[in-house]
Amino acid sequence: MREPAAGSESQASSQARCAGPGARLGALLELSKAKLCALVVVTAATGFVLGSPGGVDGPLFALAMVGIGLTGLGANALNQWMEIDRDARMKRTAGRPLPTGRLSRREALVFAAVCAVAGPLILGVFVNGLTAGLAVGCELIYVLLYTPLKTRTPLNTLVGAVCGALPPMMGWSAAAGGLGFGAWILGAILFLWQIPHFLALAWLYREDYARGGFRMLPVVDGSGRLTCRLILLYSLLLVPLGLTVTLAGITGPLFAAGSLLLGTGMIVVGVRLWRRRTNGDARNVFLASVVYLPLLFGLMVVDAVPGDDTTAARDRPRAAALRDGGPGIVRANGVGSAARETVAARETPRDRASSLAVANAFSADLSADTP
Repeated sequence: MREPAAGSESQASSQARCAGPGARLGALLELSKAKLCALVVVTAATGFVLGSPGGVDGPLFALAMVGIGLTGLGANALNQWMEIDRDARMKRTAGRPLPTGRLSRREALVFAAVCAVAGPLILGVFVNGLTAGLAVGCELIYVLLYTPLKTRTPLNTLVGAVCGALPPMMGWSAAAGGLGFGAWILGAILFLWQIPHFLALAWLYREDYARGGFRMLPVVDGSGRLTCRLILLYSLLLVPLGLTVTLAGITGPLFAAGSLLLGTGMIVVGVRLWRRRTNGDARNVFLASVVYLPLLFGLMVVDAVPGDDTTAARDRPRAAALRDGGPGIVRANGVGSAARETVAARETPRDRASSLAVANAFSADLSADTP
């Protein structure tokens, strides 16, 4: 590939320096795919709520979401920093901050590194070691495995799906201090959901991905038969897995009914794509997947089955297990911090319903932020 001109980097840096603070902030948010990260935080928040049967600890929740959010921002920014040349070839990504010179490579790398380090650090100091470890693992898989595999094998989508499955598990572990059965179910749902979601998107942009040198399955699967079969297969698997959430006692019958309805919708659009293999049907699968996830997770929160307060208090991470009787010093992975005991009131149905609205609001424009 042709080497960039000698002055290209300095020119990009000059353009970046000339941008105002507002434009710079917007470019950094675009670099880190902030809209996509917002949905990631919503899934993590769902895991936190479901992992807190005794009530949500507000300060711990805020620290966990900040740490998880920064982790996502850092990983996404590193991904764009590594793929600047390929992004420049694709129509869908040519307008991103690095190909257009709105940010210099150095600025992007510094921002990405700060976020990637700060996220797990916050989780390790203020939440617990397990959640911090999951965050580091997510970053390493995304940057060192998923990103380079995108140009080598169509299996990259399965590797990337592992990263997408971790945020709700991180939310659960942040609240409960461990990974219960429910955390694994949430992770499995996210893993399965990503396959029809990303394959449908890759179908729509298969020519663009080919131009960028990415070996997505729709690029190498000329007939589209295998792509459509996998989309339908993973859509079918979402139905029994969704019902497992209720069978495990995590949610009630309302969620079971809603999960069955949403899963049926995914199957219907998947069958149509399998039969006709058209761009319009692929677009319907993608849009259905965008609707499916926030509605499903919103229903989880709304219909969550209350748990035992004693069990929740016992399993809560050390950063939230404060001593009785006023101010005290809490030890979180060896770091002391002054705090007062906080007892979070259980969410009301109105509070839970608001989570659904937030999730739907952040699901818009995912096609622009999808890696």
